[in-house]
Amino acid sequence: MAAELTAFLAAHPVALVLGVVLDLAIGDPPYRWHPIRLIGRTVTDVEQRLRRMGADGYGGGIALCALLAALWVSLCSGAVLAGATVSRLAGWILHVLLVYSLLALGDLLRHVWRIERALLRGDVLTARAAIAHLVNRDTAQMDAAACRRAAVESLSENLTDGFTSPVFWYALGGIPGLVLFKLASTLDSMVGYKTPRYLKFGWCGARLDDVMNYLPARATWLLIAAVASVLPGCSGAKALAVGWRQHSILPGPNSGWSEAGAAGALERRLVGPIWMNGRLVTDVWIGAPSDPLLDTHGDVTRAMRLVALTGIASAAVAAAVLSLLRGS
Repeated sequence: MAAELTAFLAAHPVALVLGVVLDLAIGDPPYRWHPIRLIGRTVTDVEQRLRRMGADGYGGGIALCALLAALWVSLCSGAVLAGATVSRLAGWILHVLLVYSLLALGDLLRHVWRIERALLRGDVLTARAAIAHLVNRDTAQMDAAACRRAAVESLSENLTDGFTSPVFWYALGGIPGLVLFKLASTLDSMVGYKTPRYLKFGWCGARLDDVMNYLPARATWLLIAAVASVLPGCSGAKALAVGWRQHSILPGPNSGWSEAGAAGALERRLVGPIWMNGRLVTDVWIGAPSDPLLDTHGDVTRAMRLVALTGIASAAVAAAVLSLLRGS
C-alpha cells in the first residue's frame, strides 16, 4: 500500500505532458491557493520570525531554507498522497495540477506578446510599464528597440528558471524535486540579494538556486542550439559559439547560458546600455559583434518561437526518458 501511494509522487511522462499542455494553453492558474504565492508568504513570515530571534546571518538563512524545504515538500507531497487515499483519480489530478502550477512558460510568452502588441500600436508607455514587471532597471527612457531587447533577454533567461529547470527536477525527483526547485527559485528572488540586509541571510537561498540551475542551464543552451539548427532564420552554430564564449559576461553562473545562446541563435545582439536608479551599470553587448541589434517585430516573433520550441523540446526529452525508464 505504501509503495502504491508513493508512486503518485514519482515523475510520470503523461503528467508532465499534461502539465506542459495546460501551461502553454492556459498560462499560470490564478487560483487562491497557488503554491508559489503561499511559498512567498511563508518566506516572508519565517524570515521575520528568524530576524526577531536574532538569526539574521548565515545561520538564519540556512535555517530558512531547511525549514521551508521540509515544510513545502511535505505539504505538497502530503496533499497528493491524501488525494490518492481518496481515489487514484484524485491523486493524479492533484499531481498534474501541481506540475501545471509550477511551470511558467505560457505566461512569460503571453507577457512578451503583450509588450510587442503595445509596440506595434506605437504605445511605448504601455510597453515600458509591462517591461518593468520583467526586469529590474530604469525603463522611463527606453525606446521600442530597447523594450524589445529587454523582453527577449528576460524571455531567454527565464526559459531556464521558469521551465527547463522545473522540468529537469521533476523528471529527476518527481513532485518533491519539483517543489524543492521552485522553493529555491522563490528564495533566490526574495532574499538572494547582495545588499547589506541579505548578503549573509540570503546566501543559502541564492547558492541553492545556483546549484539546482547548474545542469539545466547548460542543457538549455544545448537545446537552444539544437532547435536553432532546424528553425528558419536561426543559427545553431552561432548559438553554440556565442553561448560558450559569452555566457560569463552576464552575472551569475547560469543565466548567461540561455541568454547568450539565444543571442547567437537569433543572430542578434542583446543587452547594451542598462540604467538603474539613474546610473549606467553596463553598456556591454552580447552576441556576435558582426550581427545587428535586435530591434524589430520579426526578431521578437523568432525569439518567441525559439524559446517555445526549446521548452517543448526539453519536456519531450524528459517525457521520453521517463517513458523508457518506466518501460525498463
